[in-house]
Amino acid sequence: MVEYQKMLDVAIEEARIGLSEGGIPIGAALFDKQGNLLGKGHNRRVQENDASVHGETDAFRKAGRQKTYRDKIMVTTLAPCWYCSGLVRQFKIGTVVVGESVNFDGGIEWLRENGVEVIDLNSSQCVEMLKNYIEENSEIWNEDIGEE
Repeated sequence: MVEYQKMLDVAIEEARIGLSEGGIPIGAALFDKQGNLLGKGHNRRVQENDASVHGETDAFRKAGRQKTYRDKIMVTTLAPCWYCSGLVRQFKIGTVVVGESVNFDGGIEWLRENGVEVIDLNSSQCVEMLKNYIEENSEIWNEDIGEE
């Protein structure tokens, strides 16, 4: 049995690392269907001055090439934005586990409409971590989601 909370704990730890580095606390990890970790990462847009380093893309890159992604599970502390939702669809990642979609719901309905299994764990820990960050860093947050 796949334990989604344990997978989310890996992503939460990545989010905490990002926050400790002065970045946006969003973490992610890519697992196979047996629950084996393939790659993990966190949003490093601020740290690396690179708008493309979202948590999901960081984890995806660190997982290396896979023969197929249909049986992979992307776990993220926050609902994936359109950019990261596009990554999920492009590579046909079969399942996305979301820590929370309260602060931002991204493309999760679009993913569901396109056959991706989306599991929202509604983690109070994830909600609180990002809520606090947004309150303290609204300008950086708005930049991250493409708002002015």
